[in-house]
Amino acid sequence: MWNRHARKVTEDGPISWLFAVPALVILFLFCIYPFANTIRLSFTNSRMLIPGHAVGFENYVKLFHDSRFLTALLNSALYVVCVVPFMVILPLVLAVLVTRKSKVIGFFRTTYYFPVVMSAVVVGLIWTNLLDTRGLINSVLQSLRVIMEPIPFLTDRWLTLFSAMFVTIWLGLGYYMIIYMSALSNIDNSLYEAAELDGAGAFRKFVYVTMPGVRSTMMLIMMLSSIAAFRVFNEIYVITRGTGGVGGKDITMTMLIQQEGTGLNARTGYASAISVVLLIIVGVMTIVQQLITRRGE
Repeated sequence: MWNRHARKVTEDGPISWLFAVPALVILFLFCIYPFANTIRLSFTNSRMLIPGHAVGFENYVKLFHDSRFLTALLNSALYVVCVVPFMVILPLVLAVLVTRKSKVIGFFRTTYYFPVVMSAVVVGLIWTNLLDTRGLINSVLQSLRVIMEPIPFLTDRWLTLFSAMFVTIWLGLGYYMIIYMSALSNIDNSLYEAAELDGAGAFRKFVYVTMPGVRSTMMLIMMLSSIAAFRVFNEIYVITRGTGGVGGKDITMTMLIQQEGTGLNARTGYASAISVVLLIIVGVMTIVQQLITRRGE
């Protein structure tokens, strides 16, 4: 019986591979080939529609002498440092709040998740209008006499960057909240009951029961949000209207890749080198976080 089944699988092997061919072709054309070609281009001085010649590590050496790249690297690193802690903690707090039984809890779940289904470009445009010097936020604060002059959310070097960070956090809260809600459902209620018998309040139950119970999920979200923060593009692009802020000081890694790799005078080889550096940084971050997770387990 087993031999007949094994023979059947072997005979159907070529046919099953034929069904996989379309997916493999798409994978090669849109993932494997672009990835390999980007690495190849990073060692050339190619420009848009103008094939270049090999220049070795010249592009990589130029990167670390380029003030625009160093600024973009600093901004992307700040994005990770400032955004990731909020992405790890705030969605967990929201998930704990919305898992409580209430007649109106469905409304709050929908409200928190609503930004996730919205386009990042639309969200960026909404917040750009709200944060403008003549926008709703400044108008309300001035009418309440909280401030006398408009706050330059979109024209100050640091305020623009932190405004984009705020939009990123607001945009991702609902998505990570759903992931935490799934993890919270796996925590045994007897642990909370035992904590109550020991006199633990809400805060202690959160610290000593909830957080250890979702530790692996916290590490997953830390990894996902770190990668997303390093690859952020839409929010900062819309808020700065594609300019990277005043003097390009708020540019990020992905924006720099877009500026260097598009247009008639695009330096595709240089942009490819930036892409490879970004890939290495994200890869190292992922490996380090996985090692931390395994050691914690």
